[in-house]
Amino acid sequence: MNLLQKPIVFRLLVFLFLLAGIPSFSVAQQLTQTIRGRIIDKESQEPLPGATVAIYNLSPAIGTTTDLDGNFRLEQVPVGRHTLRISFVGYEEQVLPELLLGSGKEIILTIGLTESFRSLKEVVVSAGQQAKGAPLNEMATLSARSISVEETKRYAASINDPARAALNYAGVSASQDMGNEIIVRGNSPRGVLWRVEGVEVPNPSHFAEEGAAGGAVSILSVNMLDNSDFYTGAFPSEYGNALSGVFDIRLRNGNNEKREYAFQAGVLGVDFAAEGPFKQGSKASYLANYRYSTLALLNAAGIKIAGDATPVFQDFSFKTRIPTAKTGIFSFWGLGGLSSQNLRAERDAAKWEDYYDRFDDVYTANMGATGLTHMLFLGKDDYLETTLSYAAKLTKVDFDSLSNSYEPFPIYRHRITYNTTRLSTLYNRKFNNQHTLRSGIILSQLGYDASSEGQNDDYQFVRFIQQDGSTSMVQAYSQWKYRLSEKLTLNSGVHATYFALNGKSSLEPRVGLKWQLMPGRSLSAGAGLHSRHEALSTYFTEQRVQDAVVQPNRNLGFTKAAHYVLAYDHLLREDLRLKAETYYQHLYNVPVGVGNSSFSSLNASGGFTTDSLVNKGTGRNYGLELTLEKFFTNNFYYLMTASLYDSKYTATDGIERSTRFNGNYITNFLAGKEFRVGKGGKNLIGTNIKLLWAGGNRYTPIDLEKSRAKGDVVYKEEQAYSAQADAYFRSDIRVSFRKNNPKASYILSLDLQNVTNRQNMYAQYYDRTTKDIKTNYQMGLVPVLNYRIEF
Repeated sequence: MNLLQKPIVFRLLVFLFLLAGIPSFSVAQQLTQTIRGRIIDKESQEPLPGATVAIYNLSPAIGTTTDLDGNFRLEQVPVGRHTLRISFVGYEEQVLPELLLGSGKEIILTIGLTESFRSLKEVVVSAGQQAKGAPLNEMATLSARSISVEETKRYAASINDPARAALNYAGVSASQDMGNEIIVRGNSPRGVLWRVEGVEVPNPSHFAEEGAAGGAVSILSVNMLDNSDFYTGAFPSEYGNALSGVFDIRLRNGNNEKREYAFQAGVLGVDFAAEGPFKQGSKASYLANYRYSTLALLNAAGIKIAGDATPVFQDFSFKTRIPTAKTGIFSFWGLGGLSSQNLRAERDAAKWEDYYDRFDDVYTANMGATGLTHMLFLGKDDYLETTLSYAAKLTKVDFDSLSNSYEPFPIYRHRITYNTTRLSTLYNRKFNNQHTLRSGIILSQLGYDASSEGQNDDYQFVRFIQQDGSTSMVQAYSQWKYRLSEKLTLNSGVHATYFALNGKSSLEPRVGLKWQLMPGRSLSAGAGLHSRHEALSTYFTEQRVQDAVVQPNRNLGFTKAAHYVLAYDHLLREDLRLKAETYYQHLYNVPVGVGNSSFSSLNASGGFTTDSLVNKGTGRNYGLELTLEKFFTNNFYYLMTASLYDSKYTATDGIERSTRFNGNYITNFLAGKEFRVGKGGKNLIGTNIKLLWAGGNRYTPIDLEKSRAKGDVVYKEEQAYSAQADAYFRSDIRVSFRKNNPKASYILSLDLQNVTNRQNMYAQYYDRTTKDIKTNYQMGLVPVLNYRIEF
């Protein structure tokens, strides 16, 4: 659907543009705002009193020092871009460049400094002080970076979604425009671990399928996000149940001094955020956000843009933080989303052109997670962090075929619900500036209620799953950061997992080493074992053998992977970095089809299989990644990435083939420029562009003659994933305007996705009505307009 062809969308665009112009009055006075926060030791989390915080790009410069609790405050800072410099005796200086300060919201930061190797009596300054993109987790060595909230907002086509922002980095791609699934280095997106506030959660996206690692729209609003870590390989020992990558999302704390609000409306949704102290003078704070889909609101008002197929979704997320004097810090957080779509066939058979025009498809996907986190400082150098969490996920599908008299005939039904209760705790101790130890344990109780039935290959309506109950999983880890010298740092550890459903276990040693060759240049190496269990529904697949029902997959073991990574990082100048990584991944113990089969779970991105599986498959991924990144300085940035890779798998037929996700190459180019406009340059116009060129999707060819003879699709399984779509190309543009007024900021943005309206192939299918092979294409030109107020 081309939204620009819809008159109501055009009217909505005009209305929002006019709305943006309402608060356009000029003011003569200089607009200012506050920057404040806390400076802490990165390893021990202890406050650093007496640290210096300064803004040097102003004349005169503005500066202050932190109090006994590590807090600082810079008041009456002019709105605009500012570079913050933080220094403390015996610690490495840190620079935060080009922070965007608006009139509507304070900037509140928590900044961790790294103690120098030697106990010096002076500030340590290094060429690599602007650690742009450095992971928040100090145990990470390589294949990791932090994703800032501003990057999530700024990048063209990211549409405030951290998962889509991650697609811009080397080695990362998606298999389709319509979702935010993450393919890391040719692996299935199911290999990604999602964490929120330090605990594993189901994929936090609307319209996420059973067993999938992506959806259409992120449940988490950008109003809730803090900077988060993203890993593409050889991740630290605290991360388990992950094969290819980790997305460790953090929720920010609400403002604990003043109440602030944000409202935004756009094509994707209408949402409202509120934050502030529970009461004036209290250090406790709250932050909450609610969103409802715009198309659903218009549909409810009788303005139907997508007809009866309008996607309906809503979500709510929150975080409260309560610090106490003696008993530590308590945080209560949560997120949840409801999403559904009702695709109803036309009740006029004359309009049915394709086979699938006669189907009703009702889809529901709900997800929620909540937790209580307690952080207790046991002494100056150690702390204990404990989280009790609960998460649940529901996917429901009703797929019916209509007769010529419009009577529904069931083709497929499933309802799968998972619920998980977790207790996780970690102990962190910094012994000195050389040694830091972190250990933890995670206890998970996994509940399930799964039922699925539908037509089999012989068009018989059979039961695939009918199971409910619970099982448990235990994970434990320990990791050690050892700074052997001023230039050499070792991160090592082990992760262990036990799955009670079938007694399977995994022991996974990991190690990372970083050598600082000279200021601004480093060489890193990492290796480790990783594993992940299958979606629970796979274990409960049922088959009828004679008169008995069996579960052939109940004893499946973990899929395992050995990661080896080598990286070189060179800071060419203070704001320009070149990075190269090469890697090899060996996957083994992979569930594959029995007998002489080409099926492998490495090609799955969602759903579950009704086939019998055995842990006899293997796979291998290897490649080279290059990144050239100019940080956002002087109102300009660019990011260029290139990835060359190969992704192979071997199933029980013994033939090595390309995986479904083996595109072979990915190139990205992003750039952006800001222009200061208005009196005193207090307003900003931002322009951003993205160009993506990548290898096309792999797919299995359809045997047309056999499909016509059978009356249904028949694939050439002996040629599994041998065909590849044409190269994927897409260009995106983002334009934004920020107007700063007293007490409020107004931001209007327009993302034009796939500006050239290129028709990129998604997949092929066999149409049983026309008896021919047809092609599904991905999205054409899509405008995403958004209007935001911060006050």
